[in-house]
Amino acid sequence: MTDTVMQKEQINPVYRKRLFIHRVGIALSFLAMVLGLFFLMWILFTLIVKGVGAIDLAIFTQTTPAPGSEGGGLMNAIVGSLLMVGAATLISTPIGVFAGVYLAEYGEVSLFAKVTRFVTDIMLSAPSIVIGLFIYAIYVANVQHFSGWAGSFAISLIAIPVVVRTTDNMLGMVPTSLREAAFALGAPRWRVSTFVRLRAVKAGVITGVLLAVARISGETAPLLFTALNNQFYSANMNAPMANLPVVIYQFAMSPYENWRALAWGGALLITFSVLALNILSRSLFNQKINH
Repeated sequence: MTDTVMQKEQINPVYRKRLFIHRVGIALSFLAMVLGLFFLMWILFTLIVKGVGAIDLAIFTQTTPAPGSEGGGLMNAIVGSLLMVGAATLISTPIGVFAGVYLAEYGEVSLFAKVTRFVTDIMLSAPSIVIGLFIYAIYVANVQHFSGWAGSFAISLIAIPVVVRTTDNMLGMVPTSLREAAFALGAPRWRVSTFVRLRAVKAGVITGVLLAVARISGETAPLLFTALNNQFYSANMNAPMANLPVVIYQFAMSPYENWRALAWGGALLITFSVLALNILSRSLFNQKINH
């Protein structure tokens, strides 16, 4: 095989040029991968070194401390983030899944479906701060107070496009023969869409939901304009609510050493939570492919 390649290089200059370009492309791709992994490992190493010291029982059982005080934890921020992300997931999942089903069924023949897909693609790349300002203008400004619900609405608008596109793409992978078989048995179109096609790709849809949760878990900008923060523990979604991204932002910018240590601990919690969600989503998707 090597002798054949060497002969082609000597005989065909076009082949030699293409082989050179190929090797350069492979080398640049490998270099880009090494650089990406290097900075990723650097970030993870820094987070672990600076954040692991703040991870103890108190960070899960105590609320955020007052300025200049010692001790404290992030319990109120953790609970607030869980409540808002949970509410946003409950809002975005049914909307995103049913919108994805509609696009998969009518995306090629309906003008409204084509416009919906175009708007969804735009929302996927929309700056999160713009979405936060949008919710502030239409909700917070009208009710005249920040709240956990406002934060949930903001991050749900970020999650919906992810779920829509994932569901649409997964449904597009269902073989046409499966649909035709269901139609041949006399099943109506809505039943084929929900009980045949959607069931066939449920692992992929769950993967999209998990990716959406990972996407919104660390969003800070929308919550600054909607949920704001709360130093005390509160499960009232109709009032300002503490959350990890905003607490990390405020504590990291503070002059207090205790607050900065808690910010590193909170950043470590979010990072590994998002990492766990991504690993879970990929494992679910790979299991579906293997089956």
